[in-house]
Amino acid sequence: MKPIDFRSDTVTRPTPAMRRAMAEAEVGDDVYGEDPTVNRLEERVAERLGLEAALFVPSGTQANQIAMGLHCRPGDEVLTEAGSHIIQYEGGAVSALWGIQPHPLPGDRGLLTPEQVAEAVRAENIHAPRSRLLSLENTHNRGGGTVWPLERFREVVEAARKAGLAVHLDGARLFNAQVAAGTPAASWARLTDTTSVCFSKGLGAPVGSALAGSKALILEARRLRKRLGGGMRQAGVLAAAALHALEHHVERLAEDHAHTRRLAAGLAEMTGVKVEPARVETNILLVEFARPASEMVSRLTALGVLLNATGTHTVRLVCHLDISAADVTEALTRIRRALES
Repeated sequence: MKPIDFRSDTVTRPTPAMRRAMAEAEVGDDVYGEDPTVNRLEERVAERLGLEAALFVPSGTQANQIAMGLHCRPGDEVLTEAGSHIIQYEGGAVSALWGIQPHPLPGDRGLLTPEQVAEAVRAENIHAPRSRLLSLENTHNRGGGTVWPLERFREVVEAARKAGLAVHLDGARLFNAQVAAGTPAASWARLTDTTSVCFSKGLGAPVGSALAGSKALILEARRLRKRLGGGMRQAGVLAAAALHALEHHVERLAEDHAHTRRLAAGLAEMTGVKVEPARVETNILLVEFARPASEMVSRLTALGVLLNATGTHTVRLVCHLDISAADVTEALTRIRRALES
């Protein structure tokens, strides 16, 4: 039985064309700035995001954490939505690495309002941390792949600017947002001080992310990358995969979104399943089962359908490069079998 893996869009394998690009990559020592493939990738990312410069890093977590270190000092505070990746999935790094206090705000499927931001910024007071940074996420993972409407994003950023905050965008799945909304990634990124993007999620590269911003910020980001052990030397073999992904795998994200909508529509027809197909925007689907999520994960794993529990009755399914239309059809058959047994 072929496993169908919906756990994350990080489980993809490099395509044959991507492997060829990696094998043929021209390399040098990136810590010395001498890897031509890394340099080309960083230039391409900066162009795509409408920012001055970019830095190739091993992971999305490192990209986000470098941004935290750039914008805040120990005792400062970062405002962010309560379900954001920097709070939920980065091992407490904002506090452990930088001494930053997170200020979580309750969002609507991961989205905030300008009023929330304005109200959350602290007045100058020796008893309180200084509010320094607003960190946003697009698409929003725990929100179910939610895309920030550009005008709402602009209004929230403007509220942060009025309060004197810097703005970081965790754009791990920003190209999913671009494809879903028909809006260039730069439209969001240009409004920020720093934006991160990930190559190892929907774009299908085996490893790597990038952080973009001004030339001055990215120069300092190189120092922080070194401090965190992120200097990768002959990293062109990895950058080549990311370049291939940027050139060949962005538009195809629409296939993942279509597969997710079809998965949601099929699940909505089943008894004991609660899902909202109309709320599917990208490649992430949140599903609530009448049975406990742990039980459903176990039943489905036995049937070769892999997914993650995200709550007592809630699971997450993510479509990606290695999920085909036939896989969606087969997965729906297996899920129905699990529910009926």
